[in-house]
Amino acid sequence: MNWNTWVPLLVIASSLLPGLIIFCLAEERVRLRTVLNLAGALVKIALVGWMLWGVYHGQHYEARLALLPDLELVLLADTLSLFFLVLSAGLWLVTTVYAIGYLEGSPNRGRFFGFFSLCVTATVGVALAGNLITFLLFYELLTLSTYPLVVHRGTEMARRAGQSYLAYTIFGGALLLLGTVWLYTLTGTLEFIPRGFLNSLSEEHRPALRMIFALLIAGLGVKAALVPFHGWLPQAMIAPAPVSALLHAVAVVKAGAFGIVRVVYDVFGVEFAAALGVLSPLAWLAAFTIIYGSVLAMFQNDLKRRLAFSTVSQVSYIALGVAIAGPVATIGGVVHLVHQGFMKITLFFCAGNLAETLGIKKVSEMNGVGRRMPWTMAAFTVGAFGMIGAPPVAGFISKWYLGLGALEAGQDWVIFVLAGSSLLNAVYFLPILQAAWFRAPPDAWPEEHDFGRKETAWALLLPPLVTAAIALGAGLLAALPFSPLGWAKIIAAREFYQP
Repeated sequence: MNWNTWVPLLVIASSLLPGLIIFCLAEERVRLRTVLNLAGALVKIALVGWMLWGVYHGQHYEARLALLPDLELVLLADTLSLFFLVLSAGLWLVTTVYAIGYLEGSPNRGRFFGFFSLCVTATVGVALAGNLITFLLFYELLTLSTYPLVVHRGTEMARRAGQSYLAYTIFGGALLLLGTVWLYTLTGTLEFIPRGFLNSLSEEHRPALRMIFALLIAGLGVKAALVPFHGWLPQAMIAPAPVSALLHAVAVVKAGAFGIVRVVYDVFGVEFAAALGVLSPLAWLAAFTIIYGSVLAMFQNDLKRRLAFSTVSQVSYIALGVAIAGPVATIGGVVHLVHQGFMKITLFFCAGNLAETLGIKKVSEMNGVGRRMPWTMAAFTVGAFGMIGAPPVAGFISKWYLGLGALEAGQDWVIFVLAGSSLLNAVYFLPILQAAWFRAPPDAWPEEHDFGRKETAWALLLPPLVTAAIALGAGLLAALPFSPLGWAKIIAAREFYQP
């Protein structure tokens, strides 16, 4: 084994080993636990940066381990996996800093950070999976490692939310397993290959392939929160804010969306999937989910539930871009994988700040909060405008390319979906901003904590400021080669639409 073989394994180990060690530590070993978390996150970022530079210059990073006869556990770094990997590694660091501040003084922190590290390990494994069986194993590990985080508070509501989460995700995993096994019996391979590996099958297999596609998309659609598989996501908002941020921006929801991208482009191939006639139903399902999630978000007074239904809507932009089946739409959908991550994690960080500092958990309690917590609400404002699609925040770039791609592919109806979604986003975000910045504050907040002259604890304030700045920078600097948009263009050129 050479260095290029070891690097993917080390990326996995950089969060797995700290997590296993944390489980063995006593609860009072706070400093050592913090050092392990931050050191693992920094090592992971360094390794991912190394692979990013290497893949850009043509290096090949791959590790293969025997799993079953004729099946291997494959970890492969290509341009698409690195796109998701950079998001996961970068947001793990800022979420770790946030979680340290958020959970200070609370019980069971060791358990939380142990499973937190395992969750990131599973997410990284999903990103690096080089075949469908490897993807499936890490995908299910993600379910098991996030369940204890959802039920971390230990309340009856948390337990009910955890039961719902398990019911949905185990059902989705069963569908994904069934589709994977059926596919293997037809092809004898599960390797991810640019432009897919199914177009050589005869015409008689096409009905079976349509059923397999439906099984795989349904299984992935549970975590991606496609309607009607989205019900677990709003319920899971009972979890602590760092977990909500992790579910929506880094791990679970993104793993489902990333899997849809893999299935369409690296299993079926986008041209073959279009020929099978399976992309149009996916496009309409994604479009319905976009509008449905936005409509429900308007009626939520609980801030985190409003953000949860916003996620149901926003993540489906990725599936919509994939299903439109054109290079420009692909770029819009894939880049939203990263853009939505930075914008949505900013919003959840800010929601957590409001709850921990002032006891604010409902939209109706936010009058005048911008005067009390201006930096937090400034970051929230950037994230909200990004979700609406207002320039120059990153969300505008995603919607611009999705719209251009729809016109290029002759799917003009998508423009109305994008416009309607942006209008609905404005309806449920702008009243929050108007109340926070322009209405008079109450005589007393629901539950104010004293941070002296500071707005809130630095560990709570710094992460949303950083992620908001990145969301803004990704829009302002989109033309640069190594911006998320620039890398999405490389993915489309190298992996999806090769001549």
